[in-house]
Amino acid sequence: MAVVLITGCSSGIGLATALRFARSGHDVHAGVRDVSTAGDLTGAVARDKLPIQPVTLDVDDSKSVADAVRQVLDRSGRVDVLVNNAGIGGGGAIEEVPLEFARAMFETHYFGAIRMIQAVLPGMRAQRSGAIVNISSVWGRLGVAGHGHYCAAKHALEAASEALAQEVVSFGIRVAIVEPGVVATPIFSKAKRFTNQASPYAMHVRRLLLLYRLVTTASQPDDVARVIEATVTEPVPRLRHVVGADAERVIGGRQRVSDEAYVATGRDMPDDAFLALTRERYGL
Repeated sequence: MAVVLITGCSSGIGLATALRFARSGHDVHAGVRDVSTAGDLTGAVARDKLPIQPVTLDVDDSKSVADAVRQVLDRSGRVDVLVNNAGIGGGGAIEEVPLEFARAMFETHYFGAIRMIQAVLPGMRAQRSGAIVNISSVWGRLGVAGHGHYCAAKHALEAASEALAQEVVSFGIRVAIVEPGVVATPIFSKAKRFTNQASPYAMHVRRLLLLYRLVTTASQPDDVARVIEATVTEPVPRLRHVVGADAERVIGGRQRVSDEAYVATGRDMPDDAFLALTRERYGL
């Protein structure tokens, strides 16, 4: 039985991951910013008598992180698995997204994950074992117009994960990056949008939506949770794990074209031409 600490468990991927690890018999600590609003989590725990302990945890706050990890250590004595899942959605064109929101994006996706990693690593090093799973995105592999700050935050998390994996491998600690495509979670309804139809960049946001509709078949949160659990248990650790046929298509399509050809996708063209180019690039 592993002691598992997961961030962002009130809904979506985090909730599904907490349930999956608990149903596999692990001791799960589910981080949520406000336990009183985590009804789906607490309801499942009560209904199914699952070994999940909700923990108040805001990854943007260093004291909250330290307090939460201390609670886990007091209750269970160690942390074997950390899943950095907490995230926020939203965005727009680079010029139009306020810097305050871009900072918030990095605060949660990047610095929040780093806070958690720094809090659990001393214990993992001491026990010479552990697993850290960082939830990225297909957009952690490439940038796309209209979604730049989110892509940048996930790029940063992936770069840190690669470095971290090298730094801790000699301590028996594995690091995994999970890269889902579109997942059916509340993050889309909660997302803040900063580029509207009157924007000079409206074309790019419209195309981003067209791209989503054309290439995506949304995965379910448990599809991602299944992969997260596998990263912890697979006999030979791998760094990257792509989730969803849409993510595979997007990554493959980007790899098949030059940087210049990819940038040229942003030029003026009718939507029909953009769709034809997209179908060709992603093998649709």
